[in-house]
Amino acid sequence: MGNDLAAFAAELVRMDSRSAVSNLPVAQRIEAELAGFEVERLDYADAAGVAKRVLVAHRGAPGGLALSAHMDTVPETGWTDDPWGGAIRDGVLHGLGSADMKGPLAAIIRAAQAAPRATLLLTTDEETTKAGAREIVARSALAREAAPRGIIVAEPTGLRPVRGHRSHISFTATARGVQAHSSTGLGTNANWALIPFLAELRAVHATLREDPAWQDEGYDPPFSDFNLVLDNHGAAINVTVPVATARVKFRYSRRMNPAPLLARLERAAREAGVELAIAREGLPPELDAGHPLVRHCVRTTGLAAATVPFGTDASILQDVAPCVILGPGSIAVAHTPHERVAVAGLEAARDLYLRLLNDEPEAP
Repeated sequence: MGNDLAAFAAELVRMDSRSAVSNLPVAQRIEAELAGFEVERLDYADAAGVAKRVLVAHRGAPGGLALSAHMDTVPETGWTDDPWGGAIRDGVLHGLGSADMKGPLAAIIRAAQAAPRATLLLTTDEETTKAGAREIVARSALAREAAPRGIIVAEPTGLRPVRGHRSHISFTATARGVQAHSSTGLGTNANWALIPFLAELRAVHATLREDPAWQDEGYDPPFSDFNLVLDNHGAAINVTVPVATARVKFRYSRRMNPAPLLARLERAAREAGVELAIAREGLPPELDAGHPLVRHCVRTTGLAAATVPFGTDASILQDVAPCVILGPGSIAVAHTPHERVAVAGLEAARDLYLRLLNDEPEAP
């Protein structure tokens, strides 16, 4: 079983399923493992027209728990080794997505195969738009028929149950200029229009770090993420920039009201004359420590429930059933060029998921 799980996880790592490419080969490989399950395919095209597939699988009576994981990965930024090598060295699986999410994905599939009743919610685009989870909420007849009482979302938590996490709002500010040779004086550089808005972003960043009213001591760190990425879209240094964008990811917890911050940024964009697009994730998922699903996971793992600053599909899948985030590996190596996960951790996760499936939580 252990060798089989490691080999399966390594095989998945070797399949490129970055969010920018189609995940159909991975979905087809996984479906080959789902004999005995009723399987529902939810196909869609992302905003770039790339074909994507979500899988919902179920066997047994309705109710019980669902296990969820995503099939996509982040880009291979920074890798010098083969990102899709899938090498196992000294009991550790290496490669892009080994911890987030191919290893845990393999573990939940192996656990579901060994359980008499299980539901699988296998998404894609988790690393970008959460579109796969949205497809399940909007379109999955099988998820409604399976009627899970709770969902275990597999993400790297060191097998500690996580009862809540932050969700994000993305802001994209676009300033427009006129492209010309910079020496002629005929162009307009879009950066000059963007700079006043950037100054307001910097002030907001300081507020989030310094004002206790914008912090949540239930999270580590207590202040919200407010990450800025700038782009001149390849403009050369001797060209007046025709388009400049500032993208920000803002993460907030359930106790925070983001409305004043949204209003502040909308006002700043109007005053600077830049376009502002806002994309919201689902509300931050956060269960009380006494929720039956949380108690079930705490009892089974022997570890106290925590909260985390990163986001998962739970922000969307909570509309299907209450969610706890729980998986092997460390978030510290996810999204890095040295991503890895211990095979022993995957085996422990598989066994833990099987216990969670077989020993269901008490009724609310």
